[in-house]
Formats: sequence, structure tokens, C-alpha cells
Amino acid sequence: MKRVRCPKCDSYTLFDETKYSDGQSLVFKCNECGKEFGIRIGISKLRNTQKAENDEMRRDNGQRSAEEAPCGSIVVIENVFHYKQVIPLRMGDNVVGRYQKGNSINTAFETVDPSVDLNHCTITVSRDKHGQLRYTLSDNNSNTGTFVDNVELTPREKRIITDGSLFTLGATSILLRTNIEEDHT
Repeated sequence: MKRVRCPKCDSYTLFDETKYSDGQSLVFKCNECGKEFGIRIGISKLRNTQKAENDEMRRDNGQRSAEEAPCGSIVVIENVFHYKQVIPLRMGDNVVGRYQKGNSINTAFETVDPSVDLNHCTITVSRDKHGQLRYTLSDNNSNTGTFVDNVELTPREKRIITDGSLFTLGATSILLRTNIEEDHT
């Protein structure tokens, strides 16, 4: 069962999402205020807008180099606010936060979770002295903090994270995946 929030009175309506297919539009009538509103199952126009915007920024900046090669990904785990999303990581600083049109961060994800800042944290992908990829997480002075294994990062702390590390931004859980082949499944 999924729930949708009425845009007028913020009350929830439950429905069984398994009875509908991706791309199907549904119309609901709020039991509290009588407002009619619609949703589309599993399709996000915002995600396509964000992807096009990021591609355009890369073309404008001429950023087609070895640094563009994928270096794993983060998996934004499905929660009460949104669906699961897989966001690729690149070499260098990956600034993670909530997507908003015009926000120039390079690792944004869609959410309506108000506890995720627009510029919440940074994952720096680099190589150690043995040539292996290393992932370092730091908080960007966010309002709600960045937590790794339920321990909050202190200001200016940099924590090395590895494949399978779980960290949270506000109420949103994120999983690090370093195996590039797994990203495509």
C-alpha cells in the first residue's frame, strides 16, 4: 500500500499500487476536504528534467574526461518520501543533496524530505597509494546532520566509507555501492 498526500489539506489517502502499471495516471478525491488531484505512477518528469539539465551543464563546461568515468554509485533507499534512486559517482567531489531546478550540485536526488539540504554532504572519490578507489564522506554544515552507522559526523570530520556503508541525511537513507557492474542491475 502507498499513500498520497492531498495538496490542499495534507491528509493522506491509501491505495494499492500493485493494481496499476508505470505511467498510469490516477485521480483521487480527498475524504477530508473533497479536493480532486492526480498522480502518475512510477514516472517522474522531474528526473528527466534533472538529467537533461546536468547533461547540458557538462556540455557547457566541456567536462568529458577520465573524471567522468563511473566510480560506483549511491542508492537512495525507498522511504516514506520517495522511491529508490541510483545516482552515479565520479572522481573528485560529489556534492549530495536535494534536487531543485537551478541547483548546481552534481549528485542531486529527488525527494520531498524537508530534512535534506540542497547541499547536504560531499563524497570525495580519490585513489589511495595502491591505486584503489577511496570514498570520503563529509557533512556540508547541514541543518540536520549526516550520520554514518547512526553516528553523526562532527563539523569538518571526514569519514572513509566502503561498499555497503549506510549513511543518512535527515530522514533519507543512502547506501554506497562501489562495484560498477552492480550499478546496472
